Formats: sequence, structure tokens, C-alpha cells
Amino acid sequence: MTGVTLSKAVKKYGDAQVLHDIDLTVEDGEFCVFVGPSGCGKSTLLRMIAGLEETTTGSIHIGGRDVTRIEAAARGVAMVFQTYALYPHMTVAENMGFGLKMTGHPKSEITAKVAEAARILKLEPLLTRKPKALSGGQRQRVAIGRAIVRGPDVFLFDEPLSNLDAELRVDMRVEIARLHKEIGATMIYVTHDQVEAMTLADKIVVLRAGRVEQVGAPMDLYNDPDNRFVAGFIGSPSMNFVQGVVAGGGVRLPMLGDRVVPTPVALPADGAHVLVGLRPQVLRLSAGSSPIRLDLRERLGGVSYVHLVLPDGGKMIVETRGDTDLPEDSAVVVDFDPGDALFFDGQTERRLR
Repeated sequence: MTGVTLSKAVKKYGDAQVLHDIDLTVEDGEFCVFVGPSGCGKSTLLRMIAGLEETTTGSIHIGGRDVTRIEAAARGVAMVFQTYALYPHMTVAENMGFGLKMTGHPKSEITAKVAEAARILKLEPLLTRKPKALSGGQRQRVAIGRAIVRGPDVFLFDEPLSNLDAELRVDMRVEIARLHKEIGATMIYVTHDQVEAMTLADKIVVLRAGRVEQVGAPMDLYNDPDNRFVAGFIGSPSMNFVQGVVAGGGVRLPMLGDRVVPTPVALPADGAHVLVGLRPQVLRLSAGSSPIRLDLRERLGGVSYVHLVLPDGGKMIVETRGDTDLPEDSAVVVDFDPGDALFFDGQTERRLR
């Protein structure tokens, strides 16, 4: 078994603490994605698992073995970085096999492992090329192949697609998902792109300011977030949040025509402030007398994103199928089913359940 377990893991740089008591288990064969905004500590956490950063306190176990104070080379992990770091004077095959060559593996074994990695990544026609003759996506596949030939217990990916253009990112995302399906290894992947997280992960770890906000399967986090941060971070476009006030067992929404939304969740006392979360796709638009203004449209073919301005200057995005004939700068009415709304405490931003 080659799962990864972190217990009360802490990272400090001098007096500055950047990771706080991280408790996490990544099961054997699981694809786990660390996601969060820049500076949240996700890459630092990955580097701690790799052994490239010292763990200040706490412990890290890989396959049941305590590796907290073990050198990176002895942890049984392989890491794929944001930059390809290929040797320009070596061929694809030589780049992929170089690590094994340096550790004294027989040439026949290196050749066999490189051939198998090339088959998995569809690199066979490129084995004699040098990096300058490869596209960005091909170079990243070579970097992944270099990790595969080592036969690690755990694969670590540190934002490996961030240097690729949009089309290549999609292609490589599919390649990595296919790779995980074929080899079944434990993989931990860092990204700031929640779309990558949603499409790749068996488990997502959402981080903010060095703390774990929530852990779960992608659709569990999407449908059942614990707080406003997770609700707003998971999903594209992001969830809309509208200020509400508890009134008579429901929530009154001054910015949406003063309608009162009934809710089965336990609410604070009347007059308390509540945030109402609404996904763009659950909202409906119509023309009507309203202080809400249609600002602009993003047409993406089968889907359009309509940007609204609320009376208090707040923003809201509505997803519509196809185009809408509502003109820009027109007054619009927003409607939704109360069962599609999520409610968050106005002070703590924790989910009301």
C-alpha cells in the first residue's frame, strides 16, 4: 500500500507559519488535488511530501513508512514540475532514462522502462528527437515519462500545465487522467485552476492561508460546501452571493426585489445577516421593472454568461443556454427556485444547515 498520511504537519520559516496542523490521508491509488489561491501553501505542502522542504513539526508517512526526516531520494516519490527541465543535448529517450543511468541500472532495464513509458504516453515516434524539436505538450509528456521510468510509489505534480496554452492544457489534462487510469498509482497534483481540480481529482483538498478548508470528492464540494470560501472557489463561473436578512422564518433579499426565500435550515434570529449562495445556472432572467441592470454578455456558443449589476453595485452572473434577446443596460428580473439556494452565516461565513 502506498498511500500518504500527514499528521499535524506544520511548516514555519522563522517566525512565519505558512502551514497549520495539516491532517490528511491520500489513499493508495487515489488522485488527490491540492487547490487554492496563490500563496495558500499548496506547493509548499507538496514539496514537504517530496522531501524538498523540511517539515517543522508533525509527521508524513508514505506507504506506512515514516519519511518525515528521510531524504527526498529515498522517499519513493517522483515529481513533475511546472518547468520541463529537460537536457537540451539529450534525446527524448536519453532524458527519460537519465535518472536510472545515474543510479547504475543496467542498460537493458533502462531501455525496457523507457519503451514502456513511451508507449503509455504515445512518445514512441519522438524518442530520437531532442527537446528543441518538441512542442510544449510533448516536452511535458517527456517530463512525466521521466517520472514514470523511476517506478515511484507516489507521483507528485506541481502545476505541470501552467506553461501550456489553453488547447494544450485540455489535451494534457486528458493525458494525465488517462495515465492515472492505466497505471493506477497514487498521484498528488497541485493547481490553482479549480477546473483542473474538478476534472482530474478523486479527492480535492481546498486550502486557504495554510489551512485545509474542506476535503472531499469534486461533486461533494460543489454540491455541499462547508463555507463561503469553498462554495465560491469550486465551480466556474463562481457562485453568486447576495446579502440577505432573516425575517419571519425566511431570508429577505433586498437586492432581489425584497423577495423572502423560505428555507428549511436553522436560521439566526430575525434581523441577522445571511449570505445566500446561488449558482449561475440556477438563475432565470426575464424583462421587467427592476433596479437590476444587465451589464454585458459573454457568448460562448451554446452557453452565454450574462453579467448583472445589483442596486448596491454588486455583481451577479447568470448562465443561459444559447443567446438571450434582453438588451444590454436593460432592467431585468432574477428568479430561482428556493431549493437551489445555499445559506451562509453573515458573520462566520459557515454554511447554515
